[in-house]
Amino acid sequence: MGNRAGRSDFEWVYTDQPHTQRRKEMLAKYPALKALMRPDPRLKWTVLGLVLAQLLACWLARDLAWRWLLFWAYTFGGCVNHALTLAIHDISHNTAFGSGHAGRNRWLAVFANLPVGLPYAASFKKYHVDHHRYLGGHGLDVDVPTRLEGWLFCTPARKLLWLALQPFFYSLRPLCVHPKAVTRMEVLNALVQLAADAALFALWGLKPVVYLLASSLLGLGLHPISGHFVAEHYLFVKGHETYSYYGPLNWITFNAGYHMEHHDFPSIPGCNLPLVRKIAPEYYDHLPQHHSWVKVLWDFVLKDSLGPYARVKRVCRLAEDRL
Repeated sequence: MGNRAGRSDFEWVYTDQPHTQRRKEMLAKYPALKALMRPDPRLKWTVLGLVLAQLLACWLARDLAWRWLLFWAYTFGGCVNHALTLAIHDISHNTAFGSGHAGRNRWLAVFANLPVGLPYAASFKKYHVDHHRYLGGHGLDVDVPTRLEGWLFCTPARKLLWLALQPFFYSLRPLCVHPKAVTRMEVLNALVQLAADAALFALWGLKPVVYLLASSLLGLGLHPISGHFVAEHYLFVKGHETYSYYGPLNWITFNAGYHMEHHDFPSIPGCNLPLVRKIAPEYYDHLPQHHSWVKVLWDFVLKDSLGPYARVKRVCRLAEDRL
């Protein structure tokens, strides 16, 4: 199974997350950044196109042999479904219709969720706000792996397995780290998703349903685009807890690679994040950045210094109140 990774605990820090102060400084220096905090009028149409593409793929998958169904689920469906989860991420910040139309944003996210096959959008929004508010917060930021993950997935083979099973860990971790009450929107999300899956099965049989589920599990697992899960916040360079990637995969991921910019300005839609760097290059160009998400995955598996423990953690005030 290989040798154990070098880390035996998280990187505990006793400072506030850096993005809040950076945001204040940058807005004071560059007021033009406020103009970028506007809805993306193209986002809803892009989501519609991706959903329709997967609907067409489901129709074509009816008669595919199983091996070809899995092949296309990984190579095509995995890219589309991963892109849709990142659209849901963008929408969770109310970037499709603006903060004044929260309901429209929520239902667009539910619509974008349909090809994913499992209800996800409402739960993601509920927890993602804590990731921004309490970045690395102990017991609050469910993006940070658990101690069990850090202890268990500590060799190259185990880390490879951990990457392949990312959809399961991201789904189950919130229930262990910071369980919250089920919301009405989560129930509606689940009912809509169940109805869509049932209709797809009734119309075209089992294979389209399997195709969508395989697209999500494979596309969010050991897949080139999944490099962003690791690239965003794992400690590749000591002292830096957020990283950007400016490569071509941003074209199909709503600029998810501009992650430093996103944490500095969560209300700016993905389409405008490159403009943040263009307006204020001195805040970004000198920072460590990734050039390949595939290399990120490669390094994560093979380097002893990297693993689930390679994350910054801090005790936030709310977490102290709960202990």
